[in-house]
Amino acid sequence: MAKILKMKNITKEFPGVKALDNVNFEVEEGEIHCLVGENGAGKSTLMKVLSGVYPYGNYSGDIIFNDKVQKFRNIKDSEKIKIAIIYQEFALFPQLSIYENIFIGHEFHKNNFIDWNKTIHKTEEFLKMVHLDVHPQTKVVDIGVGKQQLVEIAKALSKDVKLLILDEPTAALNENESENLMDLLRELKKRGVTSILISHKLKEVIDVADKVTILRDGQTITTLNKEDNTIKYNAMVKHMVGREITDVFPKREKITRGDIALEVKDLNAFSPRLDRFLVKDANFKVHQGEVVGIAGLMGAGRTELALSVFGNPLNYDVKGKVLKDNQPLRFDRPKKLIDAGVAYVSEDRKGKGLILKQNVKNNITLANLRSISRNYFINRNKEILGAEAYRKNLNIRTPSIEQKVLNLSGGNQQKVSLSKWLFVNPNVLILDEPTRGIDVGAKYEIYTIINDLVAKGLAIVLISSELPEILGMADRIYVMNKGTIQGELSAKEANQEKIMELATA
Repeated sequence: MAKILKMKNITKEFPGVKALDNVNFEVEEGEIHCLVGENGAGKSTLMKVLSGVYPYGNYSGDIIFNDKVQKFRNIKDSEKIKIAIIYQEFALFPQLSIYENIFIGHEFHKNNFIDWNKTIHKTEEFLKMVHLDVHPQTKVVDIGVGKQQLVEIAKALSKDVKLLILDEPTAALNENESENLMDLLRELKKRGVTSILISHKLKEVIDVADKVTILRDGQTITTLNKEDNTIKYNAMVKHMVGREITDVFPKREKITRGDIALEVKDLNAFSPRLDRFLVKDANFKVHQGEVVGIAGLMGAGRTELALSVFGNPLNYDVKGKVLKDNQPLRFDRPKKLIDAGVAYVSEDRKGKGLILKQNVKNNITLANLRSISRNYFINRNKEILGAEAYRKNLNIRTPSIEQKVLNLSGGNQQKVSLSKWLFVNPNVLILDEPTRGIDVGAKYEIYTIINDLVAKGLAIVLISSELPEILGMADRIYVMNKGTIQGELSAKEANQEKIMELATA
């Protein structure tokens, strides 16, 4: 089969960092080629070179597409030759309709005016192609993340794409949405579309990939091939991290469960904007030295439950009781919860968890400035010592605590977010999707940190869309569906079938 893409000896440097070091990468026409590696391995950087985000002259090496050397000045140049890239953060305009988003910049015209009828008609064709049953005039803000992903793909198809690049497309999708997207990639393959897929979800890589290229520390390590039966989980992990990880979930020493640390009774959260209950009659508890998992499909109300408990920052109409150490707790503001020893690590580390343009030190100490201040002035020595302690204890890989968080890999950003909330010295920690969008090596480190915290007596509530993660880490599991807790399972009795049965009840 002909090679549609060759990237030869690609080297890309940032100040003090060689992000890509003589990388070679080839893709055959009509295949699904996965690109995997730890956070910071250079995957996204390589694709930004390919798509023209980093223009010719900002890197060394050659891009050969359809047997022609390409020198892209910007992303428009790559789009002209039918290359399209879809990032984790969608390039959509939320307040515009689906048809306006799909054809923005290449609208149909008639007599010097935009032909909206033809635009809507063509949008219907592309939505049908990606199996999205939504009216073209629907605003993007009114559809879910999974459907927005399909809009992005329809937008690429409208430009007659030949090479489609998807950067972590399933990071925010539930299992059903992820499977549907993988089926769509297979269908596009039959239509002659070549795909490059960046993913940390190795199971979906095994399911969908024709070939897998692995990067580590900015270098090409190897390419595995479906035909040779070499695309295997353990092989990918070994090449990604440079060592074997025998257990995905580190073993935890048996700990005697302590008293109830946090209990929620008859909690209801009503959204006036959506005119419906997001949480209905929820009851759950977590003990000291215990990990309680909260499972459910996207939209089940898991995050809404956590935020309702953690001071209701989204201003729902919340009623119910929260008891901390068997004492009633006012939970109308996050500060009340923080003062009581409860912390919440957001699922959206980039949007809500961290200030990306600030340095590691400032982010870690942000939620507890009182502990390092006196008379309204910050003690800079205390701040440095505190941040350095967490950098060391959580193994945050950064040249300095003065490094901007923006420049860290996803796994290290997640450790900074976790450090920020551990700095308030909580005894109850709510972790919302703590391993979303990070690689297998970084996940293992996060799991090890969770086990260490539980060993010290912390009570942890773990919200996750990944069922293996819930099953591998939780002592007890609550399953939510449409805002209600459908059931509780012990670690011994729980399995994926029982969880999905409750999640879809």
